[in-house]
Amino acid sequence: VQLQASGGGLVQPGDSLKLSCAASGFTSNYYKIGWFRQAPGGERQGVACIAIAGGSTFLPDSDKGRFTISWDNANNTAYLQMNSLNVDDTAVYYCAARPFSYYCGDSVPFVEEYDHWGQGTQVTVSS
Repeated sequence: VQLQASGGGLVQPGDSLKLSCAASGFTSNYYKIGWFRQAPGGERQGVACIAIAGGSTFLPDSDKGRFTISWDNANNTAYLQMNSLNVDDTAVYYCAARPFSYYCGDSVPFVEEYDHWGQGTQVTVSS
């Protein structure tokens, strides 16, 4: 199993970015993808989740107006569209997968739940 995160960069407050997480090596689509972020000096925290089979998603209410999570079956890629970025969104963003799971639940993903991790992509929001 491999996950390849990309799409980060240096942007100004108010800008948008679309992060990608290309997944490979899964033998079925019963897994979920979580997006996480880790700010400098902080702990890694869950941002969003999408379950590939069934399409269950979770985003916290605080981010629903700015972030969107989606999945592209043709490319086996999860996306995190982030709009109206602010300096507090500055972090390394990671995607991770938990096999044999088809439901995101009603909370942000927890680091401990996920087995496979991508390498991270840096998002820096600065004026």
